[in-house]
Amino acid sequence: MTGDHQTLTLLLCSVFVAVTLAITAWVSRTRHGSAEEFYVGGRLFSPMENGFAIAGDYASAASFLGVPGLIVLVGYDGVLYVVGFLVGWLVVLFLLAELVRNCGRFTFADVVAARMAERPVRLAAGTSSVTVCLLYLVAQMVGAGTLVALLLGRTGGAAQVWTVTGVGVLMVLYVSLGGMRATTWIQIVKAVVLLAGTLALTVLVLVRFHGDVNRLLLTAAAHSGHGDAFLAPGLRYGGDWTARLDFLSLGLALVLGTGGLPHILARFYTVPTARAARRSALWAIGLIGVFYLMTIVLGFGAAALVGPDAVRGSNAAGNTAVPLLALHLGGGPGSTTGAVLVAVVAAVALATIVAVVAGLTLSSSAAVAHDLYAALRRRDRRPRSEVAVARIAAVAVGAAAIALGLLARELNVAVLVGLAFAVAASANLPVLLYSLFWRSFTTRGAVWAVYGGLVPAVLLVVLSPVVSGSPDALFPGVDFHCFPLRNPGIVSVPLGFLAGWLGTVTSAAPPDEARHAETEVRSLTGAGAA
Repeated sequence: MTGDHQTLTLLLCSVFVAVTLAITAWVSRTRHGSAEEFYVGGRLFSPMENGFAIAGDYASAASFLGVPGLIVLVGYDGVLYVVGFLVGWLVVLFLLAELVRNCGRFTFADVVAARMAERPVRLAAGTSSVTVCLLYLVAQMVGAGTLVALLLGRTGGAAQVWTVTGVGVLMVLYVSLGGMRATTWIQIVKAVVLLAGTLALTVLVLVRFHGDVNRLLLTAAAHSGHGDAFLAPGLRYGGDWTARLDFLSLGLALVLGTGGLPHILARFYTVPTARAARRSALWAIGLIGVFYLMTIVLGFGAAALVGPDAVRGSNAAGNTAVPLLALHLGGGPGSTTGAVLVAVVAAVALATIVAVVAGLTLSSSAAVAHDLYAALRRRDRRPRSEVAVARIAAVAVGAAAIALGLLARELNVAVLVGLAFAVAASANLPVLLYSLFWRSFTTRGAVWAVYGGLVPAVLLVVLSPVVSGSPDALFPGVDFHCFPLRNPGIVSVPLGFLAGWLGTVTSAAPPDEARHAETEVRSLTGAGAA
């Protein structure tokens, strides 16, 4: 890109940053500083507002940058990410949204702790929440590095460091100064910007092919280098038994993982009632569904117009497919329209990254303060000190995300998010479902369910080709992998459910029938809900 193109892109990105900082400054002057205000924005948001915020929180850099890139590289198999991301919302809508809103206050650990011994449950749930949020945050930081790679080229390593650091500083400012209210409005603004930008590119792609989707797909297949196989299952996940198991593992993680994402579950506490939480989920499903349909068009559009070789040459993981598509649609390198479209894409991508990292940072800092710190602190401490701990935790989480994001900057962001979904499905979803629907569930079962899913998921990721033993691994120069799959879900998710059952049936302490009955009534009716 030329200097003028870079200037335009940075100008649009700066405008978005200025707007979000203004929102944060406005909120910081109007909020009251209570825990309810910091964690859930005072529960003042309408279902439509919260639905847009959920869409902004959920549609991450993995969706906008990673999924179209995967479609360019592996065709039909890249669409599987879209299916998994969207179908997972059915679990949230039908099983969790209203019940979680009625049983909890700030974090998903509140739901489990309502009928269990608080201290061990909060320690386990808090640890799991922070792990999931960090994995998700790494994907957003990798997306930030991709933007810099596009703007400044492969020689801009120092600039990548400064950009990732800048995003980390922004997310700490948003969370520590504005809390959930500022984060929510940033996510709403981001959702509008993302949907508008994606719609514009989708329309341009369809206009280029005169609205003929069949022609678009056939052209993409012709330019893919794989022929008709590009439009059929199996290009990535159909080679051998390992690839097919990897597909099943990924699908299981994506479908079940949404229901265990701490930052998504926390959004249901920002509305006043359980009915509002359900309507929020309906809004979110509609907005997210439209967005993912458009990402499919962008993926095949990039394959047809840019080609996988050009995308792979720019970024081996495919994360630059959408910016390169925008440049091509605008007339190619050196064109004014191309520069404008790339600037818009970069601004949308930055908005996506900033909004999602703000939600993730808030969720992880809430887990540290409300779950971990609350379980360990002395009871004579002032309750408001929890908010101060959350702000300190936001700084620590931001620093960790920056470091890990720089380390993993060559990995595809959609793959990284798939790992976060696997951990969420393995550690968080089993304990949530057992707590809500199993009368005999005990404290030991809850703790075992979390650690029984969390530890195998993280360990298998470390021992997988994602970390070592493959050219696109985190550490390509070494090989200590012994687990053949790239996603651990097919093993770790059943282990999480099994560990919860085993911990319950071997528990010496009987389940608290009275507290279960109270939780059941509260979850179904909302009586006594915060």
